[in-house]
Amino acid sequence: MVRVEQSLVDALRQALAEPGEQRLYRAGKLSGLFPSRNGIHGAAAAQALRDGLLEIIRSETKGKTVHEWVRLTPRGVEFLHERESPHYALQELRSTLQLNQQAVPVWLAEMRGTLQAMDERLAADARKWLERLDTLARRVEETLRRLEQSAPLLPPEIAESHPWAIDALNYLDRRRLAAGPSADGNTSPCPLPELFSALVRQHPDLSIRAYHEGLRRLHDRRLVHLQPAASLDDLPQPEYALLEGAAVFYYVAR
Repeated sequence: MVRVEQSLVDALRQALAEPGEQRLYRAGKLSGLFPSRNGIHGAAAAQALRDGLLEIIRSETKGKTVHEWVRLTPRGVEFLHERESPHYALQELRSTLQLNQQAVPVWLAEMRGTLQAMDERLAADARKWLERLDTLARRVEETLRRLEQSAPLLPPEIAESHPWAIDALNYLDRRRLAAGPSADGNTSPCPLPELFSALVRQHPDLSIRAYHEGLRRLHDRRLVHLQPAASLDDLPQPEYALLEGAAVFYYVAR
């Protein structure tokens, strides 16, 4: 199961790094998210489709083989974020610290029973370790509390006129954390259709017009950065493109 999840995480990372449709499986020299249809990779691909982490965009049949093209869904971005964000790592560290703190008294009692002569030294060592663990545990708790309470700040007028804007910024932050650091220090921008799809789950009345207006205001306040498409052919869902003069914006980043 661990190897299946690792294969799944690797494939979702690749899908996030290269926006747009991609082959589900590798075919000869043609790249794909999963190396093969069998074994752990086949099981990981099946889970990705079953859980809605990837969605099939189109398929093509050649002989007896069906080739599918997929893209990452907002649920897939959330899946990556839950497993790779600092918040998730700190939660694991907190659990480890708690287990160690509970184990120290038991360990100390056993050592005292067999090495009575070393009792004072062991007790002193144990106190030092407990102090270090307590100090580290407090730092982790404080960091977790800051992460849980932190939220991107919005100017009051934008928060009032576009209540979905805070969720947009939070989604872009989670997406950036899920992607992790890249070789050049940059994170792939989010396509406008993907962000809209993530927002309408919480704001079903959001229209494309209001969405574009809010993005312009966030861009003007330097809270997000709108980026143009490389070419007009790079617009699989052109209705979400944001026109600004001669520019055709199709991506957004924090």
